Order: sequence, then structure tokens, then C-alpha cells
Amino acid sequence: MLKDLKIAVVGLGYVGLPVAVAFSNKFKVIGFDINKSRIETLLEGNDYTNEVSYEELSRTQIDFTDDPEKLSEAGFIIVTVPTSIDSSNQPDLTSLLAVCKTVGKNMKKGAVVVFESTVYPGTTEEKCIPLLEKYSGLEAGKEFFVGYSPERINPGDKKHTFTKIKKVVSGQNEAVLDFIASIYSSVVEAGIFKAKSIRVAEAAKVIENTQRDVNIALMNELALICNRLEIDTNDVLETAGTKWNFLKFYPGLVGGHCIGVDPYYLTHKAQAIGHHPEVILAGRRINDGIGPYIARTLVKKLIQNNLPVQGTRVTILGLTFKENVPDLRNSKVVDVIRELQEYGVDVQIADACSDTAEAERQYGLTITPEEELLSAPAVILAVPHEKYKKAGWKQFDRLLTNKEGIVFDIKSVLDPKDKPNKIQLWRL
Repeated sequence: MLKDLKIAVVGLGYVGLPVAVAFSNKFKVIGFDINKSRIETLLEGNDYTNEVSYEELSRTQIDFTDDPEKLSEAGFIIVTVPTSIDSSNQPDLTSLLAVCKTVGKNMKKGAVVVFESTVYPGTTEEKCIPLLEKYSGLEAGKEFFVGYSPERINPGDKKHTFTKIKKVVSGQNEAVLDFIASIYSSVVEAGIFKAKSIRVAEAAKVIENTQRDVNIALMNELALICNRLEIDTNDVLETAGTKWNFLKFYPGLVGGHCIGVDPYYLTHKAQAIGHHPEVILAGRRINDGIGPYIARTLVKKLIQNNLPVQGTRVTILGLTFKENVPDLRNSKVVDVIRELQEYGVDVQIADACSDTAEAERQYGLTITPEEELLSAPAVILAVPHEKYKKAGWKQFDRLLTNKEGIVFDIKSVLDPKDKPNKIQLWRL
């Protein structure tokens, strides 16, 4: 009976924890993560990702654990560990393959394993299933069963949450597919879409974000052109947007755990089968180059203002990959910082949401408490956290030396009409 089914969620980050919480309303849930400190904080009711509130966690009965043997109690196992790329922009499946080993060693006969991690088409069947079989001693499709259901969690988005986003599911065969669909449909209000196969579902995941990546790349290239033409990109987009079928995308830094990563999974597989993906890789090159471009543009502005580049202080507001989340993974703000530092600029960083220790751990960067920031001749509003948006132009009275200088508004959240006369505004 479904009511007796115990579900295990493996990986309790931005994706896994909301999934575990949603299922805990209908099933007994085991929340497994190898990070002991993560388990300890969750047991205390604290989610450092801010995806789940203290009140929500306190209402759940999730069995949080770092003991892999607990997985043997589950009949349905959902794998939500993150996948990334390496320094050569190749897929890094290290965490996923390690989880396959852990799950294989501890899953019981008859279990259903569903992967939600982003992968290239073919990974589940070519990489994951063989490892599950090897470490479990069981045969896939007969003694245990596998499916794939791509995650669509959008960190910081309180509207498009796990239960309110249509869920794509796939399975080894029709019976497995129907079972997986029935489990997810018990908690997902937005409905279920049954993909034709596991490979189709895997491909759909990477294509969803590749499409956004390419569209943003077009806007970023437009911004590069508009900058040379000395016209405002936002004015151009506002004007073009009056046409009924104009797609509203905007330029910006493209990082994070999805849009800045998923296209490389697709291009990796495409090249493996003999196709060179020109449009996708061109878009990636443009988006990966925006951080250094912003930094070089600021250096030019400093020179034009008769300021020395080496030793000049520049303040960066925001380090996370997007606004109003503490997530620092694949933050392209780091590219801006590294480029400025190569020119000898003295960069000080503030962030209203991210963790100082995590910034040090991931990037070796120090976040300065906002009350300790020194005034500077230039400020880059890189990530418009709500705090910075609310503060508006007034915050630069304190941040800029003598209330005058250069402000880079990367996502164009400041109203140019309200700009003080002594401030030079640049927007991407």
C-alpha cells in the first residue's frame, strides 16, 4: 500500500530538502546527506539555504540522518545530489556516481530509484544503473527499478515551488513510469508529464536551461554592441518589447547551478556522438566572457576619470549567483572580481545574503560587513538583493567617496531618473 511506503531523499540541498518536506506531508521520509553538519542544523530546524522555513521544518517528521544504512528502509529513493562541471567545462559526475555506490550498497530488493540530478542524455542508463547493479548485486528492471525526473527548483523563488511546477517523470518501462507518476502526483499540485523515455527526460532538462542560456547570450551580445554604439541597452529592449512577439530576456551574469552548467552537459554529449554544437557553445563563450568585460569596462572608466587603476578601491555589492539567495555556486561575480584584481584594483566585497565562511571556502574571498565598508570612487551593484534595491541611490551617499563617483548597475534596478548629478551610471 502507498500509505506504508517509506521515501528516502538523498542529498538535502536546494533541491532535496524541499522535495523531502513535500513528501513528508503524505509519507514517512528519510532525509539522507553525507554532510554531518547539514544534518545537525536541520535537526535544529535551521535551513541555511533559506528554501524551507523554521516553521515548515518544525512541522515535519523527516528522519534526518547521515547513516547510509537507513536507506535500506526505503522502497522509493530520490537522488537529488548536485552535478557540476570541472575546470575544463566538462561534466563532473563524481558526487552522483558516489551516491550510486552508496545507494546500491544499501537499497533493498524491489526498491525504485529516481534520479533528479542534472545529467546528459544516457547517464542514468549508462552510468548509474550499472553501478547500482554492481554494488547491490541486484538486476535492474527485475529486482529494482529506475526512473528519472528532472529537478526544476528555482532557488529563492517562493512562487514556483516544488509542488507548483509541472513534474516530468520517466521510467524503465510503463509499469515503473506509472508507479513513479503516482508517487509524485500525490504531492505535486501542478500535474505530471510522462516523458517517452529516461533519455528524453534527461535531454529535456538540459535543453530547458540551454534555451535560456542562448537567449540571454543574445541579449549580452546586444549589450556589447549597444555599449560601442553608446546607446542604452535597456532603452533598446524596452522599445523592441513593444512588438507582440518579442521575447523578454535581459543581459546579465549567467552563473548558478543550472543555466551556467547545463549547456555543457548537452554539448559534452553532442561532441561525444560526433556533432559540434556551434550555437550553444557560442552562447556559452559570450556569457562566460561578461564578467571580465564588466571589469575591463570599469578599468576604462577609472582611467577616463584620471584615477589610478592599481590600488584604487572598488566596492562590489553582491556575490551570490542571483538575488535574495545565499547560494554562491558558480557565481560569475567572481569573474568580475578576479579580473579587477589582475589589474591591481583593491576590491572589497559585501553581500546581504551569503555566508562569509562559505565565500572563503569556495573562492578564498573575504566578505566585509557592510558597516565596515570603506568609501570608494566606484561601486558595482552586481547582485540586486532586496536590501540594496530598497536602499536605492541613497546607499551610495555612504559607499561613494564624497557622494560622487562611478556606479555600475549590472541588472538595471536603479532608476536613472533619480540619479544624483555627481554619480556616473553605467548599465550592461
